[in-house]
Amino acid sequence: MDCWSTENATNAFLTTLKMGERGKAPDVTEFISAMAGGNNSQLMVMACTGHPGSALLGLVAAAHQTGGRVVCILRSEEEMHAIKETLILEDYAKFVEFVIGDDVKTLLASNYEGADFVLIDCKLEDFQQVFEAAQQGVSVKSAFIVGYNALDERHKLSFDHKGYFLPIGEGLLVSKIRVLEGKSIGVGRRSHWVVEVDECTGEQHLYRVSTSPNTN
Repeated sequence: MDCWSTENATNAFLTTLKMGERGKAPDVTEFISAMAGGNNSQLMVMACTGHPGSALLGLVAAAHQTGGRVVCILRSEEEMHAIKETLILEDYAKFVEFVIGDDVKTLLASNYEGADFVLIDCKLEDFQQVFEAAQQGVSVKSAFIVGYNALDERHKLSFDHKGYFLPIGEGLLVSKIRVLEGKSIGVGRRSHWVVEVDECTGEQHLYRVSTSPNTN
C-alpha cells in the first residue's frame, strides 16, 4: 500500500508502549513501530548481530496493526533460542519467523526482495553492503530501509546511503525508497525529519516534512 496511514502509525506506537510497559518516555522502539505501521508494511525483516532487543517487539506491534509478518535474521541457533526464551515470557515469539544465516545480503536479495520495511543493525560487519542490497532489492511501491545502533557506528555511514541520521536512542539511519516503472528511487531528498527538543522536559519531538519534487 503506497500511502502513509496516520492511524496505523499511532496505533502501532501505542501498542508498543503497552507491550513494553516500561513506564518511561517513548524511545526508538516506538518510533520504529510507528514508521512500520504508518507505511502499512506487510513484510518486515530485521537483521541483527545478537539479541534484537525491544526493536523486535516494535515490529511485532506494527504487524498486529497492518496484518503483516515479521522475519528476524540471526547468525546462530543459540541466538534464536535465547531470543525465543525472552519473547515467550510475553507470548510474542510465535509472531516472529526466525531465520538462521550468515549471508544477510544474499538472503535479502533472494528470499525477501518484497520486504517493505527492513531494519538492520549498524553493528553488522558488512552493514554497508547489507543496507545497499536492501535498497536495491526493493520491489514494492514504497519501503523503509532503517539502520539502528547508528550513533556508535557513524564511521560506517560515509557511503551514499540516501537517508537521514536521526539522533533518537542509539541513533537511526532512515532511508525511504520508492519504485517507479521498475526503478528504485531514494526519496530522501523529497522529505526529511525535523527534530525538536522541549527545553523544559527534554523530550524529543519528530516531524516528517515532505516537499514536492521540482518540475521543469
